[in-house]
Amino acid sequence: MTALAVDNVSKSFGGVAALAEVSFEVSVGERRVLLGPNGAGKTTLFHTISGNIMPSSGRIALFEHDITHLRPDRRARLGLARTFQITNLFPRLTALDSALLALDGAAARGLQLCRSPSRSRRARDEAHHLLERWGLGGTAGRIVRNLSYGEQRQLELVLALAGAPRLLLLDEPTAGLSPAETARVVEMVQALPRDMTILMIEHDMDVAFVLADRIAVMHQGRLIAEGDEAAIRANRQVAEIYLGVE
Repeated sequence: MTALAVDNVSKSFGGVAALAEVSFEVSVGERRVLLGPNGAGKTTLFHTISGNIMPSSGRIALFEHDITHLRPDRRARLGLARTFQITNLFPRLTALDSALLALDGAAARGLQLCRSPSRSRRARDEAHHLLERWGLGGTAGRIVRNLSYGEQRQLELVLALAGAPRLLLLDEPTAGLSPAETARVVEMVQALPRDMTILMIEHDMDVAFVLADRIAVMHQGRLIAEGDEAAIRANRQVAEIYLGVE
C-alpha cells in the first residue's frame, strides 16, 4: 500500500518556481530521506504535504485519500504529523505541559481548562509515560526555553509522536546538533515502529545513509535522483550538484 503519493506537484511564488512537477511515492513503513542543497525546495515540498501551503498544481494523496486541498488539521486526523526545521515549541511551558497539549490535540479533546481530578491524573500519567518512553522523563518539570537545543529538538519529535502518526515528516531533525545529540536522535528514529512511514529532510549524508531505505535528491525545485545508497553515491549529477564534484 502507498502511504504518500505526490503527483506532478508544482508551487510558484510570483514568478519563482519553488517546486516543478515533483512526483514520487512512499510505501507504508518506508524510511525515505530527501537530500539537496539549500533552496532545493525540500521544505516547500513538506509544506505542501502537510497543508501549510497549497500547491499551484498537482495532486497529493495520503493513504489513498486525496488531501491536496485539505487543511492541516484534517491531514493530521488522517495520520500525518511533522516537525519543523526551526523548533516550534511553547517556550514558557514545561515539557510535561507540552506533552499534555500534544496528547489532547491528538485525541481531539481540545484545550480543557477544567478537568476532573481523575482525568487530570490520567492525563499527566500519560504525558509522563510519553516523555519517559523516549528518554525525556527528566525534563518533565523543566521550562522548555531552559532545555538545551538538543533536548528541544528531541522534545519536538516526541510531541509529534503523541498521536501515533501513520506518516511522520521530519524536517532536518539533526540540524545544529552535536555528534552526541545527533546520535540520540538517530536512535529515536530507528526505534520507531516499522509500520510508521517516515519522510525526512536531512542535511547530513551519513545520517541519511544510516536511516534511509531509499533516498531522493532535489535541486532547484525538481526531483533529480532516487534510489538506495549505492545508486545515490554513484549518481554523477548528485555528486556535481550536491557534493560539489567537478
